[in-house]
Amino acid sequence: MAQLSVHHQVADYENWRKVYDGMDATRRQFGMTHARVFRAAGNPNEITVQTEWPTLDQARAYARSPELKQGMEKAGVISQPDVYFLEEA
Repeated sequence: MAQLSVHHQVADYENWRKVYDGMDATRRQFGMTHARVFRAAGNPNEITVQTEWPTLDQARAYARSPELKQGMEKAGVISQPDVYFLEEA
């Protein structure tokens, strides 16, 4: 199992969430099996998304995809995302 963790700032959480939820089928087409969304306790527009994937290759393919880039632009991501690829130890 692999994880993709993405941390970023958004302009408006409600708008971001609508776009994020609308992309669930796309993430699943790339192979995602599970996702969790977190917001910073002191800033509701600071988001961390953790997704699970069968392989690192699938997570990397999604992270490089034009679909994700377009979705992040549409969702109002305003910071450079911090992206981490993780493997279970």
